[in-house]
Amino acid sequence: MTEGRERGGGRRERAGGGRREGALRVLVVEDDPIAADAHTLYVGRVPGFTAVATVHTAAAALRELERTPVDLVLLDLNLPDGHGLQLTRALRAAGHDTDVIAVTSARDLAMVREGVSLGVVQYVLKPFSFGTLRDRLERYAGYRAASGEASGQDEVDRALAALRSPAPAALPKGLSAPTLEQVTRVLREAPEGVTAASAARSVGISRITARRYLEHLAAVGRAARSPQYGQVGRPELVYRWV
Repeated sequence: MTEGRERGGGRRERAGGGRREGALRVLVVEDDPIAADAHTLYVGRVPGFTAVATVHTAAAALRELERTPVDLVLLDLNLPDGHGLQLTRALRAAGHDTDVIAVTSARDLAMVREGVSLGVVQYVLKPFSFGTLRDRLERYAGYRAASGEASGQDEVDRALAALRSPAPAALPKGLSAPTLEQVTRVLREAPEGVTAASAARSVGISRITARRYLEHLAAVGRAARSPQYGQVGRPELVYRWV
């Protein structure tokens, strides 16, 4: 996938078998090489999009934007040479009107508001699955597809609604949001991980119920599980927050 290293910490990559004619062009900006490869692969798997380049620093992103036409920047906010919003501000000052989807693990709503003021059209919280990014990109494509003069308020509302995410998916039958929040808190506060038994004791629920919540967190990508050996009998699963 890699065409070669470029100076300044960035690299040019092909995605999805090369650039697709008429596709929306995406610049992936991500300092972590593994995450960068994953995000580039994800973009290449969404019809109508192509990753034209992948870079790892704000400076490399600015250089890339000077020489490559880009419709959208998939932007990590924590870069080694500056914050992603500083880069966005620099883009606007340089006259670039490229749209930005921010990728971050931060949950500071003041930062979200600042990003919106700079033209960030979507936020995606790390870690995320391919399905999550695909949904955001498809919504962005719908937003971009709106053109011409609106016939009225309803049409304006529909164009803007294309960027909005749907309501959170309902929990599986038998799971409740308050209990999920408690299990999540226990899991996040245990860097060494928890078992279903230890989570059950902490929350005050049965081991079977705790395991259902932990398995749900694993299924949606919020927890990783691994077997714990060294005891008599079958190994027990240990869940860790990701």
